[in-house]
Amino acid sequence: MTGLGIPRRARRSWWLEEALALPEFAGPETPPLERDVTADVVILGGGYTGMWTAWFLKEREPALDVVLLERDICGGGPSGRNGGFVNGLYDEAGLLLDRHGEVGRRTIEAAARSIDEVGAWCEGARVDAWYEPSGDLGVSTNPAHDASVRETVSEAERLGLADVYRPLSEDEVRERFDSPVVRTGFRVSHAATVHPARLARGLRRLLVERGVRIFEGTPVVRFDARRPAAETPTGVVRAGRAIVALNAWARALRDFRRSLLLRGTYIVMSAPAPERLEAMRWTGGEGVYDLRTSLHYLRPTRDGRIAFGGSSLRVTGQGADSPSFGYDERSASALVRDFRRWFPAFDGVPLETSWGGPIDVAGLHLPFFGTLPGGVTHYGLGFTGNGVGPCHLGGKILSGLALGVDDEATTLPISDGDRRRFPPEPIFSIGERVVGRAIFRRDDRLDAGRTPGRLTDLLARLPRRLGYMLGP
Repeated sequence: MTGLGIPRRARRSWWLEEALALPEFAGPETPPLERDVTADVVILGGGYTGMWTAWFLKEREPALDVVLLERDICGGGPSGRNGGFVNGLYDEAGLLLDRHGEVGRRTIEAAARSIDEVGAWCEGARVDAWYEPSGDLGVSTNPAHDASVRETVSEAERLGLADVYRPLSEDEVRERFDSPVVRTGFRVSHAATVHPARLARGLRRLLVERGVRIFEGTPVVRFDARRPAAETPTGVVRAGRAIVALNAWARALRDFRRSLLLRGTYIVMSAPAPERLEAMRWTGGEGVYDLRTSLHYLRPTRDGRIAFGGSSLRVTGQGADSPSFGYDERSASALVRDFRRWFPAFDGVPLETSWGGPIDVAGLHLPFFGTLPGGVTHYGLGFTGNGVGPCHLGGKILSGLALGVDDEATTLPISDGDRRRFPPEPIFSIGERVVGRAIFRRDDRLDAGRTPGRLTDLLARLPRRLGYMLGP
């Protein structure tokens, strides 16, 4: 059903449909691997992390032979279907400083630079990825979250980030974003948005031009991390070094099974209606997010659409290839309902399409990088839905690790393999379902002006009590 009901399901995402219709983002052809090959470095995964790693490897050593393997198409996973928010790690600044002291500030600063460097790359490479350094708005949608706004701004001041987080009164929020659901909020001055698929596919094209051998439609069925060998259905890649950049699909590897949990996230996209955006004063291009744990994230597009996303209602212990993550009509229906509540100014404007899929979530809510036993396979994972900016930094880290370089990126605290492991099965899957449902239930009740209930609140807060940076 389309129009005002459940939107059409996109094959991958609206972003990819738009980008792949344009020759500069569709091509050149990169057929599947059909024979055994050797390389200096083999990269598993054709998303932002894998492609930025390839980019920086060739920047450092242009003659390096780099092979990249992608099971689908480059950008076909989270990199081509996310909301397009280019953020740093400001939200994790407190954790980084608490765990690592002032050394942690280097990670905050490095991730912040990536926000601007992605824009500079787009300009220099002439990739029209709709980069807009417009900042973000964090908004409260219920009385309980008014306190969260105050806490966020106060914490930013404590951490020396008062110039990044500016408090906004309800009137000041409505001057920028006049939705009936919003209350108070804050502006994050240093953030941007992009067309995520144009960024991914533009990066892919330039990698091919630089001599990176990309094989799409090439799943890795077996991987030897100690003597890097990536076996595919039609050939094997043997290399001196390897990079694991598989996002949610890395959970299938034994080394990461207890380091990641999977969450589905979904987006609905409206038809263009720029005059409606003007009517609600949303003309600055800011990305917007609420303060739910199962947050809503939304942004306007260059042609006057609204992309409205949120975490999935579906909680499952299954792998990234599960149909449960590919599309969930219940989650799409909930987004349609919430979209109409947020945007009465868009009454009568169709929601044209929807899509979704899994992301990897780290126990510390921070991406983590490191080297597997044997010293020749490196990994970057756990972006927790916030990877568009940090994946750029991740490419610097992983390229340096692969080349054995000690520099600013490879000596950051997040580069040493530190990660919080989840409990073993069956405790993990049971807890994932019970706690996940409690988090959604708590968020919905607060938005409805109700109290969550003691048991729901206890379960939702349990991860933090156990040392995970997840949940309220």
